[in-house]
Amino acid sequence: MVKKRCGWVGEGNALMLEYHDREWGVPVHHDGKHFEFLVLEGAQAGLNWSIVLNKREGYRRAFSGFDPNKVARYTEKRVQKLLLDPGIIRNRQKIDAAVRNARAFLTIQEEFGTFDAYAWRFVGGQPKVNRWRVIKQIPATSPESDAFSKDLKHRGFSFVGSTVIYAHMQAVGMVNDHVVDCFRYREVATA
Repeated sequence: MVKKRCGWVGEGNALMLEYHDREWGVPVHHDGKHFEFLVLEGAQAGLNWSIVLNKREGYRRAFSGFDPNKVARYTEKRVQKLLLDPGIIRNRQKIDAAVRNARAFLTIQEEFGTFDAYAWRFVGGQPKVNRWRVIKQIPATSPESDAFSKDLKHRGFSFVGSTVIYAHMQAVGMVNDHVVDCFRYREVATA
């Protein structure tokens, strides 16, 4: 029997299938994973997610295993080196944002203990479980992503517009946006 999946996955990309089937929408409570997705989603702005997913290992290598403590200390020389790295998207603004966001991420950790504790406040500590029947019902933003985005910007983050943050919320399971007939919908809802 063929498993029913969300329509955005497609059939030809093994990385997208793996990402959908194992990661997307699973509640995350690990700061390293939050930072990883913030870097990747910022890089994705204006691009297709599959492009970023295909470069994920390049990003992992280039951004010190997504360790915000290390990324926060990147110098101009390191940024110049990243601009030459074909394993990532070589966009100066996005690379600068990842470094700046790492510094702001550490400040949030100092204030709240963890970024996770800070982030989950925007959904009351529990995943928001939606009941979409078709992909076109899924919004690009929500009141929660608007508030989260606004607060991140106020704290010095960039490339964190409401659409990017809604994607983050979907990725880390703050929102379950699997369509109801997707085999992952129930699995993620009970994770």
